Amino acid sequence: MQRHSKLCVSTSTPMSGLQDWTDLPKDLLQSIFSRLGSIHDLLAFVATCRSWRVALTSYSSKSTLCTLFPPLLIQPNIRVHVPRPPCNNGHRNLQAYKVIDPAKQSAIGLHCHIDEEILQTMRCAGPSYGQLIFYNHGHCVVVDPFRGTKVSPPRLPLRDEYRKLNWSDIPFKQKIMELQQLVTESYCSAILTAPLASPNSHMLVSTGPSLFSWSVGSDTWSELQCSDVQIIQIVEFNGQFIAMDLRQQIYTLEMAPKLRLQEITTNCPPDLTKSCQDPSRISWLVVCGDMLLMLVHSCTSIQYNASVSFIRTVHYLDMSTKPAKWVDMEKLDNWAIFTGSDIRSTSFSCMNPEHWGGRSKCLYVARSPKPWSEYGLGNEPDPSVDPTHQHFRIWCHLMQPLWVYPSMLYSDGP
Repeated sequence: MQRHSKLCVSTSTPMSGLQDWTDLPKDLLQSIFSRLGSIHDLLAFVATCRSWRVALTSYSSKSTLCTLFPPLLIQPNIRVHVPRPPCNNGHRNLQAYKVIDPAKQSAIGLHCHIDEEILQTMRCAGPSYGQLIFYNHGHCVVVDPFRGTKVSPPRLPLRDEYRKLNWSDIPFKQKIMELQQLVTESYCSAILTAPLASPNSHMLVSTGPSLFSWSVGSDTWSELQCSDVQIIQIVEFNGQFIAMDLRQQIYTLEMAPKLRLQEITTNCPPDLTKSCQDPSRISWLVVCGDMLLMLVHSCTSIQYNASVSFIRTVHYLDMSTKPAKWVDMEKLDNWAIFTGSDIRSTSFSCMNPEHWGGRSKCLYVARSPKPWSEYGLGNEPDPSVDPTHQHFRIWCHLMQPLWVYPSMLYSDGP
């Protein structure tokens, strides 16, 4: 990251008693954050000195900052050479990988650090509060890709997990355990409820027919058995945690006094009514300001080739009615959405993307080898035609390119 040692500030009021730039008032420094053009510039700004960094960590609207700039793109398929890697912090083989800021693509030197062994042996459940969550055979690792640190929760209590699944009709019983492990690992999803250092922070992991919760720093997991409900996504929305299962049914998730799922009664979005499990349709939740959206990517034919047309519809959840109702949105004005090609990858929303040179009503999909592809949302035409990559978002074994905001934007410490 570049270090900015100077900042030109225009003011008509003399500031007496200032010794140097480190003495600038906190309110003045914080007023500059939203005027910066990118996450790259913001990180360079707060790297100038400790007082400027404290101005960010004490900023009361850090969540708003994440909607003003696009997230950073981590490309785990592209290594970069870094002369001085950080302390390995318990990692055996820390490697540097390329990072792109869409708002400042010309910036050089952007990179992150991830243990190569983790990349090769564990699945990535996506980012949460700037951390990447990996898992494999009940083991989880929480990695900060920009600080090179990791946290290892206790192993998930999965010893009886596979017996809860009904596999009695599957032949070759000697392979049942292997198949059960594969399915459980593939559909695993995870999220943090707050930054790691925050009081009462938990990690939620859904795997197989169970939902697990780990209080950060504790030695045990609590478990909620979900019977026939397979949770594939959890998002935080207006102070609540909303979960969605394979059938596109949504639930509120209560943490206290114990884990509990409460079904939210809704209609099925119009384009999912015929078959909520149609493989030609992929849906996922996105928090967009004060709206909870469901994006649906639909293929008009099961013949996946360049001549097939795709549509991407957007629905918002109207909770003012009883029951709640999914409502079709023809346009998503002044917003852009960022997502990854792995279904478990977290999606982010960005307001007024033209501010940094992006497009409104546009879906940015991270992929490999090209950094991303752009698609129109609702009735918006695709800004770039790329028929060979029209079908996206699948369950991936290895970590794919994904979007992330640095953990500094969520931290409450200096």
